[in-house]
Amino acid sequence: MTSKRDIIIGIDLGTTNSLVAWSGPAGPEVIDDGDGPMLPSVVAYADAGGVERIGAPARAHAIENPTNTVYSIKRLIGQSFDDLAEELGRLPYPVERRSGEDGRDMPVVRIGAKRITPQEVSAVILGELRERASRHFGETVNRAVITVPAYFDDAQRQATRDAGAIAGLEVVRIINEPTAAALAYGLDRNKHATVAVYDLGGGTFDVTILRLSGEVFEVLSTAGDTHLGGDDFDRTIMDLAAREIAEQFKLRIESPATQQALRTFAENVKIALSNQDSAALEIDLGEGRTYQRELTVAEFEALIAPYVERTLASCRTALRDARLQPADIDQVVMVGGSTRVPAVRRRVGELFGRAPYTALDPDQVVALGAAIQASVLAGERRDLLLLDVTPLSLGIETMGGAMGKLIMKNTKMPCQATETFTTFQDGQTAVKINVLQGERELARDCRSLGVFNLTGIPPMPAGMPKVDVTFLIDQNGILNVSAKEQRSGAVAAIQIVPAHGLTPDEVKRMTAESIAHAADDMQAHRLIDLRNQVAFDTNKAEQMLERFGEQIDDALRDRIAGELTALRTFADETTDNDELARRLKTFDELTVPLAEAGISSGLREPAQPQGRR
Repeated sequence: MTSKRDIIIGIDLGTTNSLVAWSGPAGPEVIDDGDGPMLPSVVAYADAGGVERIGAPARAHAIENPTNTVYSIKRLIGQSFDDLAEELGRLPYPVERRSGEDGRDMPVVRIGAKRITPQEVSAVILGELRERASRHFGETVNRAVITVPAYFDDAQRQATRDAGAIAGLEVVRIINEPTAAALAYGLDRNKHATVAVYDLGGGTFDVTILRLSGEVFEVLSTAGDTHLGGDDFDRTIMDLAAREIAEQFKLRIESPATQQALRTFAENVKIALSNQDSAALEIDLGEGRTYQRELTVAEFEALIAPYVERTLASCRTALRDARLQPADIDQVVMVGGSTRVPAVRRRVGELFGRAPYTALDPDQVVALGAAIQASVLAGERRDLLLLDVTPLSLGIETMGGAMGKLIMKNTKMPCQATETFTTFQDGQTAVKINVLQGERELARDCRSLGVFNLTGIPPMPAGMPKVDVTFLIDQNGILNVSAKEQRSGAVAAIQIVPAHGLTPDEVKRMTAESIAHAADDMQAHRLIDLRNQVAFDTNKAEQMLERFGEQIDDALRDRIAGELTALRTFADETTDNDELARRLKTFDELTVPLAEAGISSGLREPAQPQGRR
C-alpha cells in the first residue's frame, strides 16, 4: 500500500535497544506494538542463515542458540576487521574478515555457510521497526530519520544509511543522538539556555554542548567515544566472575553458551545494583560446583570507575572546545540507559556542579527527538532550526606532507569550504588529492579517507594552475570533495566512503596529540611551507637568470647564483625556521633587480597583432 501522507518516522538504532517514534498533532510519541516500546537490538539466525527471531524472543533464547544470536552489532558497523581485534575476542558468535575487491577488509558474522555484514544485521532491526510503524499507521512507511552517535565518522554514517536502504527505508536524514535528545528536551521550552547532553548508551558515549535560543538549537561542540558504554560495565562483572572462577575452580569460561549466559547475568546484576546495595552472583558450573558471591555497589563502582572517568574527560574536552566552564552550563540532560547507574549521575553532577536533569526517559528521549526532526522534514513543523556540527577536522595533504585543513572540528553542518592550491612542477598535468581527517598538522599523523586524481590540467609553469578544492558536508555529515582547475575547467570529484572509520584509540590520540604537540606541529608545518617557498623562489630565480641574467651586472648575477645554491642547501639541512625565513627574505630582496629586468624586457617586446603569426 502506498502512503497517502508524508509520514517520516524517527528511529533510534541503539546498541542494546532500538525504538521507533513519530510526531503528530499531540507531539512526539514512541510506537508500542503491545510488547513494550523498546525492541532489543538482537537477531537470532537459523543454521541456514535465515532470520529466526528478532528482539526479545532472540534475546530470551540466546543461551540455547549462542553462536547464531547476534547482539551489539552497532559496535561493529562501519569498522574494519583490524579495528575490532579486542572486541571480537569477547563475542560468542563468530566474526570473520572479508576482503573486498577494493581492498577493504570488513567484519562479517558467520552463520553456518553464510556470511552476514553488520549492515545486514542492522537492516533486520530497522526492518522490524519499519513494520511496527506500518502496522501502527495501517499503511506502508518508507521514510525515516535515523540517529547515530555524534562521534560516528563518515564510514559509520554511510554504513547506517546502507542498513536503512537494505531495510527498504529512504533515510531522509541522519542526525546525532545527543542533538536529537536536545530537541526532545527543548520542545515547548521557549527559553535561552546552554545545555550539556550526556549520552551513555549500551556501546557508545557522546557529550554535546548546545545553545537553545527559542526555536534554534545550535551545537557548540561534541566529543565522545564510539566504543564505550553499558556493555563495558557488564564486561567488568563478567571479567570479575571469569577471573575468580579460574582462581577457585581452575576453569575457563570459553563455551559460547556460557558466555551468552554470563553476559545476560552480568547485565541483570548491573541493573539490580542501580536500585539496591548488593546483588548475588551465582553460576552453576556443573559437577556439583557453584560459583557464588555478593557484589556490592562499592565494588561495582570501583570496577566501572575508569570508564566513568573516560566519559568525564570527554566532557572536559567538549567544554574546552565550546570555550565554556562547567558553571556556564544551565542544565545537564542524561540520555541512554546506562545513565541510570547512580555512580554515573553522581560523578556527572560533581563535574558540572549541578544535579543532572532526569525527568525525561533516558531510553526514549533520542527516538522522540528523531521524530521531532522527522516532523520538521515532513513540513509538519516549521518552527525549529537545528544546527549540528562535524566532530573532526577535514582537509587534504599538501606538498611536503602537511595537513591543509579546509573544515575545522565543530564546524556547523551543512557546510562548504573551498581553498585554492597550485602545482609545484613545471608542466604538471595531474594532481593527486589525498583527503584527510584529524587534528594534527602533518598528513602522516591524520587518517586518509580517500584519494582521487584531477587530470587534464594543461601543461603550465609551476604555480600557474589554480586548483579549487571544495569540501561539502551535507546535513547527514556525509563528505563530498571536488576539485576544479580554473583555466582549463578540468574537474574531478569523490564522495568519501572510507574502508572503515577511526578507532576510539585513534580519535583519542588525534585529539590529545593535537594539544600536546601543537607547538611542535606548527613548527613542522611552517618548515614545510618555508622549504616549499624556497624551492619555488629558487626555481623561478634560476629560470630568470637564464633568460634575463645578461641584463644585470656580472657581480650581482654571480652573487644570486651563489646564494641560490647556498639557500637550497641550507633549507634541506636546517630545522631553524626563523633563520630560514630570514635567509629567504634576504634572497628575495637580492633578486628584485633580476625580476625588474624581466618585467622591463617583457614591456619592450612588441605586441603581436591578432590573426597573424
